[in-house]
Amino acid sequence: MNKEPMEFENEEEETNVNPLAALQSIQGVLSKEEELAFMQILFSSSATIRSGNFGLSRKEVEKIIGESENQAFFSFLKRVNQAVSRYFKVIYDERRNQVVALMRVPAKQAKTLLNKESLAILMFIFYHQEVLQNEYTLFSQIINSFGHESLQVTRKIQANLDPLKKIGAIEIYDTSSEEEAYQLTSIGAHLFSDSFLRRYTEFSQSNQLHMDDVLRFFKRYNMNGGMNNDTMET
Repeated sequence: MNKEPMEFENEEEETNVNPLAALQSIQGVLSKEEELAFMQILFSSSATIRSGNFGLSRKEVEKIIGESENQAFFSFLKRVNQAVSRYFKVIYDERRNQVVALMRVPAKQAKTLLNKESLAILMFIFYHQEVLQNEYTLFSQIINSFGHESLQVTRKIQANLDPLKKIGAIEIYDTSSEEEAYQLTSIGAHLFSDSFLRRYTEFSQSNQLHMDDVLRFFKRYNMNGGMNNDTMET
């Protein structure tokens, strides 16, 4: 079975009530060309089919639907998400120019997909790239953040990076350095819903926070600036 990219969320905060029948009636809101585009986005978003090249570019989507106007493109995304929002979320990552379909996964099931070590590493890469705006994250930077370098620690971190690669959250970044580097993909950048990220930060602070508070919490530690890249919704 293909591993579909996913978005973690909190069941108690999501009130999506669209029935499964919406998938069967999608023809009522999409043209044949748009329906084909949605199917191609689902197919291309699979982590086991297009490793390192998830989703379609905006130009590819516009070619399939036969429209290149800005309004037509975003109208297509809006109508798709209205029809399948209980089970999927189609996002357009403008910075990476990728249109990707994410499968919704309740927070209670998140632990069956990523263990706490993999999740912690993913959150670190997200912070390092999205908040500090680094273009990529070196393996040594992960080692320095999660423990002193040793053969045992190195193997453990490598083992916890593998699931992130398999679900398409990160990819190997080609640098001039001999050291391995990682970059978030469009999937990894949008893996977490806003509600999941807010709750994640609230638990760490033992009080309720709004989304603006979460962003301030992360940016508070932006002491050294950064280089270029990253995003992540929880």
